[in-house]
Amino acid sequence: MIWQLTSHWSAVVTPLIFGLLLQAPFTQPSTITQPNFVLLLADDLGIGDIGCYGNDTIRTPNIDRLAKEGVKLTQHIAAAPLCTPSRAAFLTGRYPLRSGMDAINDYRVIFWNAGSGGLPPNETTFAKILQHQGYSTGLIGKWHQGVNCESRNDHCHHPLKHGFDYFYGMPFTLISDCEPTETPEMDRAFRRKLWLSTQVIGLLTLTAVLGRLTGLISVHWKALTCLAGFSLLFFISWFSSYGFVRYWNCIMMRNHGITEQPMVTDRTTSLILRESISFIERNKHKPFLLFLSFLHSHTPLLTTEKFLGRSRHGLYGDNVEEMDWMVGQVLDAVDKEGLKDTTLVYFASDHGGWLERQEGERQLGGWNGIYKGGKAMGGWEGGIRVPGIFRWPGVLPAGTVIDEPTSLMDIYPTVVHLAGGTVPQDRVIDGRDLLPLLRGAVAHSEHEFLFHYCGVHLHAVRWHQKDRGAVWKAHYVTPIFSPPGAGACYDRGFCPCFGEGVTHHEPPLLFELSQDPSEAKPLSADTEPLFDTVIRKIGRAIEEHRRTLTPVPEQLSVSNVVWKPWLQPCCGTFPFCWCDKEDDNKYVGL
Repeated sequence: MIWQLTSHWSAVVTPLIFGLLLQAPFTQPSTITQPNFVLLLADDLGIGDIGCYGNDTIRTPNIDRLAKEGVKLTQHIAAAPLCTPSRAAFLTGRYPLRSGMDAINDYRVIFWNAGSGGLPPNETTFAKILQHQGYSTGLIGKWHQGVNCESRNDHCHHPLKHGFDYFYGMPFTLISDCEPTETPEMDRAFRRKLWLSTQVIGLLTLTAVLGRLTGLISVHWKALTCLAGFSLLFFISWFSSYGFVRYWNCIMMRNHGITEQPMVTDRTTSLILRESISFIERNKHKPFLLFLSFLHSHTPLLTTEKFLGRSRHGLYGDNVEEMDWMVGQVLDAVDKEGLKDTTLVYFASDHGGWLERQEGERQLGGWNGIYKGGKAMGGWEGGIRVPGIFRWPGVLPAGTVIDEPTSLMDIYPTVVHLAGGTVPQDRVIDGRDLLPLLRGAVAHSEHEFLFHYCGVHLHAVRWHQKDRGAVWKAHYVTPIFSPPGAGACYDRGFCPCFGEGVTHHEPPLLFELSQDPSEAKPLSADTEPLFDTVIRKIGRAIEEHRRTLTPVPEQLSVSNVVWKPWLQPCCGTFPFCWCDKEDDNKYVGL
């Protein structure tokens, strides 16, 4: 009797258990154990530069394929409109001012490899948590979060101190100074002033010496010697840094070692692609995180010969099409190793395209589609709305489009939870786990408010009124475009965050983004019955948000961003820093 009863229950329960086991990976996110992650982050790419976001002239078939096979986000927002603070928020899941990675001055990014500011050692990146979960973690490409704190070799801000097992790429960012044939870009206006001051002081010194020799003026030789010494010291003090930007900032590193100083730009793309594919091949038998941080499409737009002249948008379009090809090569490597169904791929840009980046009639910056503004503008959509695409076959529904507010900061909790880790409980995490939204388990994003900063200055706030399906946005500060109506700050090259270059709005400019995504028609109390209600609601949210902020050291203060020779990474004996440790022949075929 007992045997018959047991046999009966076994016949009923066993198929049920097998059925649940077979369905688990598709219905229970908690049972999906440690997928691989390939995070692809473009640099300065405009949302209007990609085919699946509306561009019909620049060819991006591989990125478009990601969207076709996965989920496309249409309101994906960067936490800052510039590289350093945006990437700090991406890595930590926190607004950059919480870690001191946004500026109160005009120096809003890491400016030198030899500066002392950077992502603080007490910040916990998603890579550090995944490292503890048994993942192999690699960063290939751009870092731009600092290198050293107090000595040339302390590497306190280095990727290897922030959870990455392997690093190959630029500790800084790509700038035109890295390309000998390009016009110097870094601090261009300030350098002109330094040269002018040097010439004035030199001319004054020479005039005084000639006057003394001809007897026209009576000046003691000791005073002339001091003046000449001051002229020389003034020149050396600034030329020792700005005169060698290519050597100090344009370097390539593998882990802590420098491989190229200065970098050989002709082969940079091939090296980054080779390193990315190699990382996938080396780590295919265990969970891995690959963060491929592209140098594309930042100026000087390094583009290999086979892509030059291929697009209808000059060098910028060529560069974007080459980046898309690189995306395809990485996806092919994932497929080749049989990892497609166990790998979550993510593609985004760190912020909007740089509208003002021009050389003569050449447009070298990106396009932000229908959205107003661009890079460096903390409030307007063009500076912060970016592409956001996820692909994970069998887990995320293919061909899905989600029109809900999301953030680059959301990658942090999403990746951490999928890896089986937990987000830190001792600090505010501003990102939200996206998996329920991506899988269609919930209809709305967890974000109710998103705060849009320009430096440490709050420029705008977004309110997602879920019960009405409305997305309101209030602008408290906006940049003054020049020339008027131009849509950017062409006379400056960047729009400022404060001072005479901005307008403060009282009452705020209000837009309903779900009806007016281009922010073309500001609402008022006369045209919108809910105007006062919305402004009060957003105002209370700002007060609550500010109560969560605590003072932290300013990583981008002037004292932290200036060049310090004792912190300069150097592959020789400082100041004789130059080397090339790569074998060019290995990479010709890539």
